[in-house]
Amino acid sequence: MTIPKIISVGAVALVTLSSAAFAQQARNGTVTEINRLNSTISIRQTQEGTVGSSASTAPEQFKVQDGVSLEALHAGDRVSFSTSGGDGSKITKMDRQQ
Repeated sequence: MTIPKIISVGAVALVTLSSAAFAQQARNGTVTEINRLNSTISIRQTQEGTVGSSASTAPEQFKVQDGVSLEALHAGDRVSFSTSGGDGSKITKMDRQQ
């Protein structure tokens, strides 16, 4: 193999592994809206590392994977969740925080 080919294969492998790890990263937020009929939920994510910032993020809407229950959740609940998919738009695990 030539050096440029080796470098490009290594770069592709690095991007693939890092995106998979990022997609499974646990995130925190507050539930703003739940649509149980469509299995979707809107969550305003908690900003990390910005002490004293008054800017709030817009809520993001996520599709909920089969097997993840929305019955115990209500708007205003704080949750910890993990997502999957290339764009991180599907929730695979969600826990209500106390």
